[in-house]
Amino acid sequence: MKVLVTGGAGYIGSTICSSLIDNGHIPIILDSLVTGKKKFVENRIFYNGDISDRVILKTIKKDHPEIDYVIHCAALIVVPDSVKDPNLYYRENVSKSLELFYNLKLLGIKNIIFSSSASVYDDTNDFIVKEDSLLNPRSPYARTKFMMEMILEDFCNSYKMRGIALRYFNPIGADMKMRTGPHIKNPSHVLGKMLSTAKNKDEVFKITGVNWPTRDGSGIRDYIHVWDLARAHTIAVEKFDEIFSNDLYYQIINLGTSNGVTVKELVSAFENVIGKNIDKVETEKRLGDVAGAYANNELAYKKLNWFPEKTIEEGIKDSLLWEEIKNDII
Repeated sequence: MKVLVTGGAGYIGSTICSSLIDNGHIPIILDSLVTGKKKFVENRIFYNGDISDRVILKTIKKDHPEIDYVIHCAALIVVPDSVKDPNLYYRENVSKSLELFYNLKLLGIKNIIFSSSASVYDDTNDFIVKEDSLLNPRSPYARTKFMMEMILEDFCNSYKMRGIALRYFNPIGADMKMRTGPHIKNPSHVLGKMLSTAKNKDEVFKITGVNWPTRDGSGIRDYIHVWDLARAHTIAVEKFDEIFSNDLYYQIINLGTSNGVTVKELVSAFENVIGKNIDKVETEKRLGDVAGAYANNELAYKKLNWFPEKTIEEGIKDSLLWEEIKNDII
């Protein structure tokens, strides 16, 4: 089947497209290339444009009338940047998604899979979160994801659309065939900074925040291989109709590993993989940082028959391999 993928030139979106292709589907990519990479859409069906542009969406629907499903990945995702410039994040993530959802409704495309985030959750005593856990998005980025979820749910209930919000935890790694991977020049995520530290002798990795109520004081996260994440989207498309009953139009599903790993533990795993220590220092937390959480994956297994297959060490190894070859690709 043909699937419209917004943000399909980005890190996660391009990996989802690869998974769709490997499973016999055809991704139709819409991306403005503001952050995405043109190399990631070579030899793929690609439209260069904004997700809020009704004209280009009409063109896509005219060119590919059989599109019934949309995977909406397009968004700005850097938490500290969202704190510095919330207007940009609310405009790009919320306002434009609202226009996208409404235009899709007008075009008769009513099945949407939305890339959401585990950053919407509140803290829990044991750091485990289920889909019905309390919410408390604490950065403009997290609040944009929360708002987009609410908008999608309202659209589903009022316009008889159907939506799945997949709440991502922390993606690592790269496409299994090394077609695509992380591409931000100065990454803010923890593994990207470790890779940079390992490559640059003068750089020091900062463990930001060591007074959290975790087992070693550093933040706790759920690091999921991006290929496992991509597989879940392909399965969600294939099982879409099975997920919904007659009176259900909207579904939230966690995508994590059900395994919490602290930042210090991730550093140790990274050092074991590369066979040496990296220079590191403990510092204050960043703007928008939280203690963290990890997923209860029971619903993903129940609804999608999906569970992660890749280990954190595989994610680190694939990230290292991608780091070695990415300059030849992008």
